[in-house]
Amino acid sequence: MDTQSASVLIVDDDPDIGILLSALMREEGLNSAVAHDGETALRLVPQERPDMLLVDVQMPGIDGMEVLAKVKEMDPHLPVVLITAYAKIPATVEAMRAGAFDYLAKPFDHMEVIRVVRAALAERERRRRSLTEEISADNCLRVMMGPSDAVTRIIREVNRVAPSDFSVIIQGETGSGKELVARAIYQLSHRASAPFIPLDCGAIPETLIESELFGYQKGAFTGAAAPKAGVFEAAQGGTLFLDEIANLPLGSQARLLRVLQEKAVLRLGATKPIKIDVRLLTASNQELQRLVESEQMRKDLFFRLNEFTITIPPLRERKDDIPYLAKRFMDKTNKELQKNVRGFSPAALEALLTYNWPGNVRQLRSVIRRAVLLADDLIIEKHLDIQAEPMPGLALSLKVQGTPWQELSLKEIVQRSVVSVEKEILIQALKYTRGNKAKAARLLQIDYKTMHTKLKQFDSDYGKNWRKL
Repeated sequence: MDTQSASVLIVDDDPDIGILLSALMREEGLNSAVAHDGETALRLVPQERPDMLLVDVQMPGIDGMEVLAKVKEMDPHLPVVLITAYAKIPATVEAMRAGAFDYLAKPFDHMEVIRVVRAALAERERRRRSLTEEISADNCLRVMMGPSDAVTRIIREVNRVAPSDFSVIIQGETGSGKELVARAIYQLSHRASAPFIPLDCGAIPETLIESELFGYQKGAFTGAAAPKAGVFEAAQGGTLFLDEIANLPLGSQARLLRVLQEKAVLRLGATKPIKIDVRLLTASNQELQRLVESEQMRKDLFFRLNEFTITIPPLRERKDDIPYLAKRFMDKTNKELQKNVRGFSPAALEALLTYNWPGNVRQLRSVIRRAVLLADDLIIEKHLDIQAEPMPGLALSLKVQGTPWQELSLKEIVQRSVVSVEKEILIQALKYTRGNKAKAARLLQIDYKTMHTKLKQFDSDYGKNWRKL
């Protein structure tokens, strides 16, 4: 490892220790950063991406052992060396079992610190070299998507389903990274040496979608001057990724279902089917279950596709990924533009974290690229082309449902009033989301099933005309 580029994050609540260790690192030609508490350290790891950590065990708040555990969740291969004034054999054993690379006791010998740091950096470089050629969900997704718990959950699900031939539905808002997940499944599958063919069903006119899917024979329609294979044939032996599957017309859905059931495709204008061996991955920015309920998607096709589902949360629900992704996009744009923008001001970072990101990661990338173009040293708030969206307020016309002289008890009056308030909140949330129940459920921080149950109850109690959206 080039020592000029290697970096060490020092985590110690004693400022003098931080100064001493920083000086030692500087003498060895290493870069360093200092955090004086565990919370700051955990925030800096995805931002600074250090090559190793030196962490004091005894700290107020989040102690060194907890920092170790959290860092190992972010990056299992990042070396962490623990430092303590209370070196005991049981504590050393506990640290090693928890994944610490090594253990230093205060007062420490300077040469021993350097030896351990050098060994940790050498191990980091060895790991990095060994992972360069290895394909895993960690290095094809975590690097691209971030260190959050949500991404960890997605990686776990990708690792579980990738070796199988299950059909997978990937759900998430536009720009959230659905194709990244699809490609990771493909790369980890036994079909990785065969083709990966993506097709955006929303980008193809309805009149052409079946010819793209299934191909056609010469003369099948006006303009068909030569035979053409569809995407199923092009993906033979490999993986076909149908993005925005919900845009398929119902007639095309019926033909797709037949192809999947019979494992054979019939080109337009042909009489002889062609056997296929293709794994199908699909994606949608809408809740497919909701489309089935509204009869915009065939139930039998949904059941055939839904052997496994991976849901990607929107970026606004993955706040831990925002600083990491922003820095990654900044570094890439710096390289592209041959600039040296070195980071974000606190106000700019706060703006990134509080913004709602309707365009998700794709929008964040565009915003950061523009900011790097405009900035000279630090990216400040005015370089960010974003404006905070106002969240909906609730102007409730609270009415007491029932009065004592109607022979109702206080408990009955409160119960009726709570139902009335719930109904009005749901109406306003659905108005704000333009009838999107899944989005309204996220807004109200309830699960989709609860939202659906309450709406069905209101339909039953008040009739289906109570919602006028």
